[in-house]
Amino acid sequence: MKKVYANATEALDGLLEDGMLIAAGGFGLCGIPELLIDAMVEDGVKDITIASNNCGVDGFGLGKLLDTKQIKKMISSYVGENAEFMRQYLSGELELEFNPQGTLAERMRAGGAGIPGFYTKTGVGTVIAEGKDVKTWDGQEYILEEGIFADLAIVKAWKADETGNLIFRKTARNFNLPAATCGKVCVVEVEEIVPTGSLDPDAIHLPGIYVHRIIQGEHEKRIEQRTVRKREEA
Repeated sequence: MKKVYANATEALDGLLEDGMLIAAGGFGLCGIPELLIDAMVEDGVKDITIASNNCGVDGFGLGKLLDTKQIKKMISSYVGENAEFMRQYLSGELELEFNPQGTLAERMRAGGAGIPGFYTKTGVGTVIAEGKDVKTWDGQEYILEEGIFADLAIVKAWKADETGNLIFRKTARNFNLPAATCGKVCVVEVEEIVPTGSLDPDAIHLPGIYVHRIIQGEHEKRIEQRTVRKREEA
């Protein structure tokens, strides 16, 4: 089975449909599938729902899909770095489903494990719990959260072999791993593709059984909030 594709456009060929649900890896601008996002912008797919920790920043990452108004709904934890996100949400142009960060990660992980739902204490007594089933165990209330079963997962990894075994680099493991597992099809962009058998099995973070298509490319790796320490006086 061919998994390695020449570029992001080829890797997404035949997979994009209007109105689909996409799980996207990354946290802030760390480990985001920027090349696949650019290909989605070029494709023009619209009315999509994206499950992602956040929505990039203005003009970069998932923020590009906001600029072109291709996103209908976001399922997110944090949206504070994107002015266009705020504008569209407050004007009613964008739907938003807020999730606590751990709950969102677990919803993706649950979907990848074939678990339709789970109960959690997180969000009990808040707006997060509104309209959700509540059960009590040992005197404590828990709310039902549904697993995320996405039509497509787009993620970013550091290395892959030709069969799709993946290694993530440092904090880029964030949402990439659970997002990769919950998609019916998983497309991955990496910095390097190595021959099959060259990766240490104990170093692999995600086995290739979850991965359907891979591309290798150059990445900008933009810094979201550049913070530096003032130079001490001599």
